[in-house]
Amino acid sequence: MSTAQQAIVYATLILADDNVEITADKLEAITKAAGVDVEPIYFNLFAKAFEGKDVNELLLNVGSAAAAAPVAGGAAPAAAGAAPAAEAKVEEEEESDDDMGFGLFD
Repeated sequence: MSTAQQAIVYATLILADDNVEITADKLEAITKAAGVDVEPIYFNLFAKAFEGKDVNELLLNVGSAAAAAPVAGGAAPAAAGAAPAAEAKVEEEEESDDDMGFGLFD
């Protein structure tokens, strides 16, 4: 991550920590005060990305949504696919009977 990118992230965190609305002008003012030269696109990009969002809440819930999604998503297919799983076990057992006592590379 470049210095300019780090500066815009830190400026966003500073504004969020002070409970100040994140705008392009405020991000630009903070980075200029820090003496970091940032491309103007980053100011609008970050301002629009965090518009109407609580950054503190986003940071506190970083892992909770990602951890809950696979559990919820994995439960439904498991219930629906219980019968095919039992059939697959039966088929695997039948295939193991075909072993003739020698391997392909023996």
